[in-house]
Amino acid sequence: MENKVDYKSIYYPPGGMLMWIVVFLELITFGMSIIALLMSSKNNPEQFHASSLYLNATYGAINTVFLLVSGFFMATAVRQFKKNNTEKSLRYIYLTMLGGILFLVLKSIEYMHKIDLGFTLGYDTFFNFYWLLTGFHVIHIVVGLVILLSLQYSIKKSTVMLEDIEAGAAFWHMCDLIWLLLFPVLYLVI
Repeated sequence: MENKVDYKSIYYPPGGMLMWIVVFLELITFGMSIIALLMSSKNNPEQFHASSLYLNATYGAINTVFLLVSGFFMATAVRQFKKNNTEKSLRYIYLTMLGGILFLVLKSIEYMHKIDLGFTLGYDTFFNFYWLLTGFHVIHIVVGLVILLSLQYSIKKSTVMLEDIEAGAAFWHMCDLIWLLLFPVLYLVI
């Protein structure tokens, strides 16, 4: 399937302009939330620090690796698709999905541990931010996995276009970037 889009044009960034508008809006939303978290932490630094000590930085770091490696696999899937190697592209999409699933499994273990300790939504301001920010990110990962599932189906049916693959990659990389902002603020800084 030959693609005639001029990729050097600013009007046609990889994945299309609409996808980049979505990415920027999501980054602005998360960015404002992180700023609100940091401002709230200045009002009650002892509580935020004490609560943050109950987070498992090792889990957060492992999840960071899962997402970064899956982002690499997604970039490789796009590159393979551009070379018309759909079989390799599919394999890399599956590996990308595996990274997302591993992220969700480890995040679920972490969530269950927090619930067992009673650190639920409403426990304190820090955990309100923790649950809302990480929960919203988890929703994005799930949506990203649905997008990847749809892409792999379309690749198998030979109905996918390069713009579709690039849009899925842009969304997945946005999830990576959001986690790269959340992990240090929640797990390491406060």
